[in-house]
Amino acid sequence: MTQPFQQLDANGRLRHLITLDGLDPGLMRELLQRAQGYLRPPGQLPPRGDDLCGWTVANLFGEPSTRTRASFELAACRLGADVLNLDLLLSSRVKGESIIDTIYTLEAMQVDVFIIRDAEPGIVEFVARHVGNQVSVISGGEAHISHPTQGLLDALTIQQHKGGFRDLTVTIVGDIRHSRVARSTHRALTALGVGELRLVAPGEMMPDSDEFQAARRFSSLDEGIAGADVVMMLRIQKERISEAMTTDIDRYHESYGLTPARLARAKPQAIV
Repeated sequence: MTQPFQQLDANGRLRHLITLDGLDPGLMRELLQRAQGYLRPPGQLPPRGDDLCGWTVANLFGEPSTRTRASFELAACRLGADVLNLDLLLSSRVKGESIIDTIYTLEAMQVDVFIIRDAEPGIVEFVARHVGNQVSVISGGEAHISHPTQGLLDALTIQQHKGGFRDLTVTIVGDIRHSRVARSTHRALTALGVGELRLVAPGEMMPDSDEFQAARRFSSLDEGIAGADVVMMLRIQKERISEAMTTDIDRYHESYGLTPARLARAKPQAIV
């Protein structure tokens, strides 16, 4: 029987970041506080340091990405790491090599951190279970299941603008069923004690009843956005929707698009 995956090392420090499920709220707050220290106002030079001097970070992306990979690459470079970017769609998999073959080869080259984005569920944890004790694995997005760094980023944005979570109403709108970002943000906000979490989506884009159990569900955006402090708008995840499910974009926008009139139903200082 497979043992539950442990993201912490023997000393209780975060070694891997695969999911926000089960992550201690205190640790999440610590991560947000630390991230806050790297923020600079527009116009100021970004922070730099040597925290990762001598380390090698490999970005292994099996899905197209611009913003996520650029974010990880810049962060690693600004902390002094050597960075290797590999597009797995165009490299070893095409030749029939498995991702673990690639991982073992890069481990032999003394890569210390693997950041993995993949459309196949379970790949990130699978890699984390097979790397050496000196190596860390971070998820840059896993199928429709999770995107932990984006969930933490959403939480940080809310904390910056609202100062906390306890009395807030957060409304997530759109293709929630297929969204890994919505799942990770839900986990972060639930752990951090958000006041009320709402989901707004048409039936085919609403998650199953065994997910997001603490959230209130709405089919009407007008009702779901009323009195909200935070409105989170999701795109339609076309790459994860089967061909059998078709969406009339104009009709969808008519019911679920954010307009000034709809946003006026939220609180006056609501953020989007």
